[in-house]
Amino acid sequence: MGGFFGVTSKEDCVMDLFFGTDYHSHLGTRRGGMAVYGKDGFQRSIHNIENSPFRTKFERDVEELKGRSGIGSISDNEPQPLLIQSHLGSFAIVTVGKINNEEELIRRAYENHHIHFMEMSGGRINATELTASIITQKQSLVEGLLHAQEIIDGSMTILILTPEGIYASRDRYGRTPVVIGRKDNAFCVSFESHAYINLGYHDYSELGPGEIVLVTPEGIQSLSKPRKEMKICSFLWVYYGYPTSSYEGVNVEEMRYRCGQILAQRDLGCRNCSHDCSGKSADCTKPAVPSEPSIRPDIVAGVPDSGIAHAIGYANESGIPFARPFIKYTPTWPRSFMPQNQSQRNLIAKMKLIPVDALIHNKSLLLIDDSIVRGTQLGETTEFLYQSGAKEVHIRPACPPLLFGCKYLNFSRSNSELDLITRRIIKEREGDHVTREILDDYADPDSQNYKEMVEKIRERLNFTSLKFHRLDDLIESIGIQPCKLCTYCWNGKE
Repeated sequence: MGGFFGVTSKEDCVMDLFFGTDYHSHLGTRRGGMAVYGKDGFQRSIHNIENSPFRTKFERDVEELKGRSGIGSISDNEPQPLLIQSHLGSFAIVTVGKINNEEELIRRAYENHHIHFMEMSGGRINATELTASIITQKQSLVEGLLHAQEIIDGSMTILILTPEGIYASRDRYGRTPVVIGRKDNAFCVSFESHAYINLGYHDYSELGPGEIVLVTPEGIQSLSKPRKEMKICSFLWVYYGYPTSSYEGVNVEEMRYRCGQILAQRDLGCRNCSHDCSGKSADCTKPAVPSEPSIRPDIVAGVPDSGIAHAIGYANESGIPFARPFIKYTPTWPRSFMPQNQSQRNLIAKMKLIPVDALIHNKSLLLIDDSIVRGTQLGETTEFLYQSGAKEVHIRPACPPLLFGCKYLNFSRSNSELDLITRRIIKEREGDHVTREILDDYADPDSQNYKEMVEKIRERLNFTSLKFHRLDDLIESIGIQPCKLCTYCWNGKE
């Protein structure tokens, strides 16, 4: 997906920019970059980070870059920041998002006398350059940012570095976050709220959907008020977000504990009312009637890293011990979804997990992963546990079955919805002509089609049992108004 960080200060900002950008390394795997503005104008550095960490690649640049304001980026796709010279002046720009109507916007740009774009490998246009061309069609940066919000189909959150400060524009529906931090003589703007804590900043504000501000060392100037409608990505809490970050006031780690707690309540049969049916709630008017637990695992474990907090929540609620039956070895292995080739990603994922035989052999395990996408890695992990002596492997994904490819954030490398194990099984059952009505039925956790799809996934991946998190339970886990959440990848509703 990608992340960004910006700083504007009365002093040199490069070290803050370096560490703040580095704190977004969990969000992108291919390119990193920084741009600063100082007495010598704009300076920029971009590196490939596929096989080396951001910090390693940019250590020398920190010594050479000088400036009191700057923006940085970690990206899964296009190199950025870009330096742009236009009738609006010179500026640097970074973006996070996805453009679905790229061909139409490129055609419009040519019709408006835009001469050319730089072409990336594979013939694609850099989405950040395309966004810059949209902005510069107007007579001011603010007009251009509002124009981009209106005509881009998808989502696009933007930082623009100018000599006067940093323009920050959250995407129209607030699908991705933008938070402002403050310390003496400086402000920062960040995708992740945790990125500035150790740099001495404290929380100042969070931009609303579509809001545009100008950030300077003196303060924040509102340029366009937030819109009313919000659709922030629910998957930020489930998977992408770093545990110490918060979005819309909801901490990621705490949400994952609640997620695991509700998963456990479903297994324990005590989700029959809106209160804690263990009888602890004085407000509960229904008798405590939990049914006999459907499974009796020896330990609860999370797939490193994002599944661990979900598993802790499950263990705390169920009383089943939390343990780590395999340990993730990270000193030399890159992230599992970094290589472009799927088979290489699967191999790396397998090589990173080292079994703890004493916690696996002859044990019944309940394993929580953030999600099931293709199913390949989790299926191989399950087989690996069986080969290591596990008696049973129960799987509890921390979100509902993924039925639709993300239209907004590039959260996976899937080129087709048939990469999703759910859609492959639905095609096998329904043929090539799957209507939206049919997909809606498969998304309903109380329907027969849903139950049979889940059972087919269980059989195919050789799980002892499989229960997905329900969407209503996930929304409860997050704890903000359902109308403010994007749940498109699970129910196809925009």
